[in-house]
Amino acid sequence: MATAKMLEDIAECPICTEVYTDPRVLPCVHTYCLKCIEAWSKGKQPGDELACPLCSKQFTLPSNGISDLPKNFFVANFLQARTLSNFESKTSPCEACNGGVEKESEVQNEASVYCVECQLKLCKNCETGHKVIKATRSHKLINFGEKICMETFQQTMPLSYCDQHSDEFLKIYCFDCKLAICLLCYIKSHNGHKCSDVNEVKDDFSKQMASDVDSVSAGVEKYREMLASLEMEKNEFIEQVEKTGVEISEKVEQLKRMIDDHKEKLMNELLSRE
Repeated sequence: MATAKMLEDIAECPICTEVYTDPRVLPCVHTYCLKCIEAWSKGKQPGDELACPLCSKQFTLPSNGISDLPKNFFVANFLQARTLSNFESKTSPCEACNGGVEKESEVQNEASVYCVECQLKLCKNCETGHKVIKATRSHKLINFGEKICMETFQQTMPLSYCDQHSDEFLKIYCFDCKLAICLLCYIKSHNGHKCSDVNEVKDDFSKQMASDVDSVSAGVEKYREMLASLEMEKNEFIEQVEKTGVEISEKVEQLKRMIDDHKEKLMNELLSRE
């Protein structure tokens, strides 16, 4: 079972270590913010080879540049669920029965749940009606403030829509192109490619993401230890330099005194012979 820390790590870009903004997935399935991977690819042109920052696997830049990389809908949906889990319902009106009222003073019914399919915030009354109506009774509802585990997240998140066909869900994964596609995309562009149901491959991707998170976390801890060790060595070196400087100064002063004493002795001997 995924831990809370793992779920939080899934929301963070490995490059900027901040919450993803517009998450894009590479052919190796590693995900980064669009702006981060754009900065990483600075100086590269469409058709050039670029290495993944995490695993160093090479891939070819799309014909229209980095912005053509597919969105990671799994991460995008998780961020939505993460936002809902931290949402305060007391200032949010029901979007089904309040007619779009936004001012808290005018709100009659406060929203308590979010319908994933309808993308609406619902109050208790509308939630009850939602569960009774045949067309919406199977819709997935998330309680505001509910801490969502990985299993709950996978069960509640809806299928994502295709970028090319806005009314079609992403139901197929093309192994040749390493893309999640809709049925129309499959018919038009991917017929003959090795494909599978998205649900059959999502578990493997989820495990890889969890493994990547563990690897990154272990790597961060390792580099922190290395940094602490280098900092200690630097401080010891500085102390040694200062100590050596003091010893050199003392040695120079000692030699100067010896030279002065020897000079004085030779002058005295010279004067005594006159």
